[in-house]
Amino acid sequence: MTNPVLDGLAKARHSAVHLEMRDAYQPDDPEFIAWQNGKRLDPASDRSSWWRPFLDVVTETTARGVLMRRARIVSEPVTDYIRYEHDVTFPNVAAGELVRWLPRRQAADIALPGTDLWMFDEETVLFTYFSGVGNVVDREWHTVTAVVDMVSTAFEAVWERAIPHGKYQLR
Repeated sequence: MTNPVLDGLAKARHSAVHLEMRDAYQPDDPEFIAWQNGKRLDPASDRSSWWRPFLDVVTETTARGVLMRRARIVSEPVTDYIRYEHDVTFPNVAAGELVRWLPRRQAADIALPGTDLWMFDEETVLFTYFSGVGNVVDREWHTVTAVVDMVSTAFEAVWERAIPHGKYQLR
């Protein structure tokens, strides 16, 4: 079975954006559990200790000239999961992905899609649907111009307001 995100990234020609809006994902993720138990990635340590296979994809994608941007809308005070995501984001940035954070209160007047998504080349959107606890239950591709335009407008509004990863202070 292929991964639709990896497929989208492999086909992307100029842009890939990822909008995340949940405060928790996959509570049984072994890496999250290890983080809860004290495991921390050290940017000063051997890169192999914190580099993940997905980051090879990010590096290859950005090396082709694809601009990868990720925006996370988060509630404050943040959940432990968001603390974990913030803590483990430096490898994404090192791989070439731009990441920004937007407190939910600052997104209240932005018309947003109802779920997380990826958009590739402002042509296709991959919506991801989650269970209540944050496990992926389905994904759905959309190419209808009105849907793509809505997603693009929402993402750009979020991106404009969001705080770059290196400057965002957890609250």
